[in-house]
Amino acid sequence: MRSGFVRRSMCAALACVCSVAANAAVAAEYPARPIRYLVGFAPGGINDIMARIVAQKLIESWGQQVIVDNRPGAGGNLAAGLLARTNPDGHTFMNISTAHAISQTLYTKLDYSLERDLAPVVVLGNSPLIMVVNAGLPAKNVAELVDLAKKRKMIYASGGAGVISHLAMEMFKVATKIDVTHVPFKGVGPAIPALLSGEAHMMMNAIPELLPHTKGGKLRVIGSLTEKRHPFIPEVPTFIEQGHKEFVMGNWTGIVVPAKTPRAVIDKLATEITRIIRTPEMSQRLVEMGVDPLGGTPEEFGKLIRSETARFGKAVKESGAKAD
Repeated sequence: MRSGFVRRSMCAALACVCSVAANAAVAAEYPARPIRYLVGFAPGGINDIMARIVAQKLIESWGQQVIVDNRPGAGGNLAAGLLARTNPDGHTFMNISTAHAISQTLYTKLDYSLERDLAPVVVLGNSPLIMVVNAGLPAKNVAELVDLAKKRKMIYASGGAGVISHLAMEMFKVATKIDVTHVPFKGVGPAIPALLSGEAHMMMNAIPELLPHTKGGKLRVIGSLTEKRHPFIPEVPTFIEQGHKEFVMGNWTGIVVPAKTPRAVIDKLATEITRIIRTPEMSQRLVEMGVDPLGGTPEEFGKLIRSETARFGKAVKESGAKAD
């Protein structure tokens, strides 16, 4: 009996050694061909911007082509479903964002599960939200906007059903008891002209995507969804200062791969991308864009995804938001 136990133990140990060796070999050979970097939104948004920055740095690091492939639609879920069905070898990965955590409860039918079908690699950064209105509106702060919205019909734009700019506004509607109409676009980029022209009256979204468009005087920032005033707009009060302490939100962005991707490949990606994100040059570039640079381990990103899925799942139920 003892000899059988010893044999089984030796076989288990040998299998473990072989597995480690195989993983090391896979990591050493990766990437073996061009990489496809999926983005579930149109060009011009923060997911797209971050992907192109990271892609260029990976090309410089590994000498392998990294092709950014924009596949907008359904709040980023079309691309996520596509990723879930690709070969899990690390040569296709994707930027996900807060939108994908929201989608897990907002959409009643998805062709993928964030937890079951995709594996976290690394969180890239977090972008605080701000609220802007078309400058043609008389509202100079949140209270004035709420008062105006109770007197006339108004429209808010979003980057698509299920993204942070959709759910944040739905939560705002519930908190302030206003009724404004949602017009979703396929990404923030396509939504901006509607805001600038006055076709849409307001929007909540990340600083890098909205703030540059306030410089021409056609959009006005009326509040930041941050704990303290943002250094880019120190003159603008936070939502907390304006009586809405629950409105502290950001739009995080991170990389995922198909669930069965070898762990050695995931670790290699996470390590290299974290190194890139945390270089002084890259950190400064992201901060200047309005993004808090992060990086980290797959476990840390997985914990963030789970907590945000739970947080926004509760918000979806309370607001009654739908993927319309």
